Amino acid sequence: MLLGAGGGAFAVASLGPDPSDLPVRRILESVQPAAAPAAEQAAQLDTHHFTLYRSDTTHAGDSAATLLRRLGVDDADAAAFIRGDVQTRRSLLGGAGRSVTAQAGDDHRLMRLTARWITDASGNFHRLVVERTAQGFASRVETAPLMAVSQLGSATIATTLVAAADEAKIPDGVLSQIVDIFGADIDFQNGLKKGDRFSVVYETLQADGEPISGGNVTGRVLSAEFVNGGKTYDAVWFQDPHATGAARRGSYYTLDGHSLHHAFLKSPVKFSHVTSGFQMRFDPILRKWKMHEGIDFAGPFGAPVRTVADGVVEFAGQQTGYGNIIIIRHQPGPDGSHATVYAHLSRILVHPGERVVQGQDIGRIGQTGWATGPHLHFEYRVNGVYRNPVLLAQQSDTAPLAAAERPAFAQLAASMRMQLADAALVKTASIQ
Repeated sequence: MLLGAGGGAFAVASLGPDPSDLPVRRILESVQPAAAPAAEQAAQLDTHHFTLYRSDTTHAGDSAATLLRRLGVDDADAAAFIRGDVQTRRSLLGGAGRSVTAQAGDDHRLMRLTARWITDASGNFHRLVVERTAQGFASRVETAPLMAVSQLGSATIATTLVAAADEAKIPDGVLSQIVDIFGADIDFQNGLKKGDRFSVVYETLQADGEPISGGNVTGRVLSAEFVNGGKTYDAVWFQDPHATGAARRGSYYTLDGHSLHHAFLKSPVKFSHVTSGFQMRFDPILRKWKMHEGIDFAGPFGAPVRTVADGVVEFAGQQTGYGNIIIIRHQPGPDGSHATVYAHLSRILVHPGERVVQGQDIGRIGQTGWATGPHLHFEYRVNGVYRNPVLLAQQSDTAPLAAAERPAFAQLAASMRMQLADAALVKTASIQ
């Protein structure tokens, strides 16, 4: 019976009509547009005005005409206003790299122009607004807070740390913070290996939701993980949420809660290398062997020099041999008075009696005094006696987490572990 049924089904199927032989019927119907006739629609489009937007950045040699031309604006009145209004001219033509957005009509006449820039690390940005009014153009400058937005990044070293960070589009300011955070544990000058990698969660600062140029636009590193020679180092920024005022000053800790903050930075110059250590050497000026009682750091002329610890400027001026020199007195340690010395500077940016904080720019690398080339001579003195500056970075001045802070820290550390895991999934930079 089954075989018979199958055969019957097969027979019926095979005897059906071929679809290509079926009749085809074509139907034509007139369709009227539901909206207005095409001519009326075209007329309405002719009366509709479009608003055009374009963004760019200011250039060093900009004039009012060249800037407006790049922004797609053709408006002689707007160009004349920019040239004639002191506030607008200084804001737009007084510096390169400022973010500018123009709003224009479809006749390319300017309706509104906005420029944004920052000049310091106050956490605010400046906004110039130029608007067309019934009486002509008017301008104003406003101040508004920058917005911090978290970003993730990761990189793998194939040649150099800087090359890996550049390939991963990680800002220089973020990389500099990573070097400072792990500088006491990782030798960033000579100890990095191919295949070392890092992940980072950091803040970027934006103005009106857009990236901004100028000033210190890099926010804080919130957490980081660095794998060096197979060993993993991690860090997270933590502030006691219940503290106020100076007591709320945060610090970096390992994800297990151990302090990473050190009283002294490892180097007063970012991304530099040592050319002469704390040791006996043949003095190139005096032409004889003598003890070199400091460390020389290489660097281009004019590169920033920063203080390695909080303190008060004791001396800022000239001394024979040292050239332009800064001496900073720090909090006395258990073994007495501590001071750091920065010599051969091309510029001095502080004055005696001024309080400085760790990482603050205090001068610029130069070649003043007895120097055969641009570099920074750095010394560490305790009660006037020279000590090896390498020992500075090994000193920690941050108290361990209090019991009351532990729950908040544990919650933050758990969140940052997940974010660092996500950051590691970001496409790794590898320079082949």
